[in-house]
Amino acid sequence: MKICVVGTGYVGLVTGTCFADLGNDVICVDIDKEKIEKLQKGICPIYEPGLEELLRRNLKEGRLFFTTDLGHGTENSEVIFIAVGTPPKQNGEADLSFVEDVSRKIAHTMKSYRLIIEKSTVPVQTGEWVKRTISRYNTHKIDFDVASNPEFLREGSAVSDFLKPERIVIGVESERAKKILFELYGPFGRPILVTDIKSAELIKHASNSFLATKISFINAISVICEKVGANVEKVAEGMGMDNRIGQSFLKAGVGFGGFCFPKDLSAFIRISEKIGYDFGLLREVEAINEEQKKNFVKKIESALWVVSGKTIAILGLAFKPNTDDMRFAPSIDIIRQLETEGAKIKAFDPQAMGKAAEILKDVEFCDGPYEAVEGADAMVIMTEWNEFRELDLNKIKNLLNAPIVIDGRNIYDPEKMKKMGFNYFCIGR
Repeated sequence: MKICVVGTGYVGLVTGTCFADLGNDVICVDIDKEKIEKLQKGICPIYEPGLEELLRRNLKEGRLFFTTDLGHGTENSEVIFIAVGTPPKQNGEADLSFVEDVSRKIAHTMKSYRLIIEKSTVPVQTGEWVKRTISRYNTHKIDFDVASNPEFLREGSAVSDFLKPERIVIGVESERAKKILFELYGPFGRPILVTDIKSAELIKHASNSFLATKISFINAISVICEKVGANVEKVAEGMGMDNRIGQSFLKAGVGFGGFCFPKDLSAFIRISEKIGYDFGLLREVEAINEEQKKNFVKKIESALWVVSGKTIAILGLAFKPNTDDMRFAPSIDIIRQLETEGAKIKAFDPQAMGKAAEILKDVEFCDGPYEAVEGADAMVIMTEWNEFRELDLNKIKNLLNAPIVIDGRNIYDPEKMKKMGFNYFCIGR
């Protein structure tokens, strides 16, 4: 099938590259000329395991193309995925200006039937606006359909998530659109849920908001555990053994980050407000997440007594392992607060330091974890990269000015750390 993907961020690039790897002819479009030039050379602008290999293979085999010319993509594709950014406005609403602009340009350039699919995470009823916009600027009265096909990709495992999805959701208004999407996704051999467009749009926001709720819930439980001397990991394990609850997303830590959960949670709250429903539960989920970061700063303060003038080694900057994404990463707010209190920050992350350096100007970025720890007054785990689990802790102890470890992801065993002579602080244990 001939496919056009508009937008080459995480969603668009993974979508386009994976569809090409399945044998489709894919044109990826983006307004960022520099990014397109790099992609044409096989240079992946994001760190995502397995993606660059697929990118280069499909470029070489002639199934994947990159351009800044949306007209070229529209003219040479039957299916057009809109995967542009929907960043949050100051009030938390999703900014749909890119979606509107692309819809208008598609209307101007299409010359025969096209199926236009929302892939970006958008507020419910956006499909109506996309259809209205295309109809308004569709001067040649070309036949078209609009559909919704939300993505459920996790950064760090996006390629696998795309190729082996738990479910595929398609929101359609016509049999023609449904048939095309079944033809496209049939080879996946995965469950396909067919809904109306509005329901498909809501499924994405509802899913991310529910997962964020689970994280905030267990983080709230971790606070209670600390106050009464319980172990949040055992509490989570006991909860998760109930099939109605499940084990996933019950890991206490410093709070959730990334582009999806904070953005989608805030957007869903505003969507609800607009239609006259006060989603107080989600506002509390948001508040708990912010409070968890403040609690972690207090934990560091408690461990060090006086933060001013101290050097703190931060291991992990990205919002989660196996990605270089710094968007809404908890490390940003925590580091800035520590700097405000007069701390000097040394940091290391296996992948995210380039992007972190654009945000955190006063941090000393180090070549490795041991360099970051050397001469520091405490080591703080912010992201649970596997390599941090395998550190030589005896070496860490000797490099630190004092054997203080504040573990924001509970990657170490408390009893072992105490036996080794560390002053060890963790979450809810």
